[in-house]
Amino acid sequence: MKAVTPTDSQAGKAENVRAMFSAIAHRYDLANHVLSLNLDRRWRRFAIRQIVARLNRPDFDALDLACGTGDLTAALGAATRGRVVGLDFCHPMLVIGANKLAKTNHCSSVALSEADALNLPLRNATFDAVTIAFGLRNLEDYERGLSEMRRVLRPGGVLAVLEFSRPSIPVFRQVYQIYFSKILPWIGARLSGVEGPYDYLPDSVSNFPTREALKGLMERAGFADVIFFNLSGGVAALHLGTKV
Repeated sequence: MKAVTPTDSQAGKAENVRAMFSAIAHRYDLANHVLSLNLDRRWRRFAIRQIVARLNRPDFDALDLACGTGDLTAALGAATRGRVVGLDFCHPMLVIGANKLAKTNHCSSVALSEADALNLPLRNATFDAVTIAFGLRNLEDYERGLSEMRRVLRPGGVLAVLEFSRPSIPVFRQVYQIYFSKILPWIGARLSGVEGPYDYLPDSVSNFPTREALKGLMERAGFADVIFFNLSGGVAALHLGTKV
């Protein structure tokens, strides 16, 4: 299939990102698990444990933004007695997610809907937790996205941002960079049958704020007690913040 790659500029990025994910939706889950050596599952579980620990309650309401095919959304549904909503602006991903959720025991407590993370069709102070996994770097405006996330959180609510990062261990960083920039795009194209999206991935990560810079963005957006965890040697990072 022909190449599908978002523009390098932030302006006009949304439609290109939507087209890219629509093109790879049919193989998105397989590619994620293969390319991350199944570490993506572990990262999501870790994120949920941190959310549960910070909220310290069994019935929190959660919103999962850029939910894709719903892996994190479903895991949140299993972790809380409250309601869980997954939002994404890519319809083909949501169709796959809905089919997956229909096979789970907690389907009745989880809803998926199509919406843009920069213009959430939600009232203020609606959720106790907001998550976004591997989606913040795809937004046209990081600050606006964080502002929307804070708006829909209740006071004391938790934001969890799970995102790819850059390893900090010298030798590992160099080896991983070769894999991430050279090998991963080739495997991703073979698995998805689409040229382009997995070339965009390393570019989008290299252009994304560092762990420390993202912490600063969250603090400026009004989040308190912001911390981050390096995962798998810094391949990914989990940022947590609380709305005050």
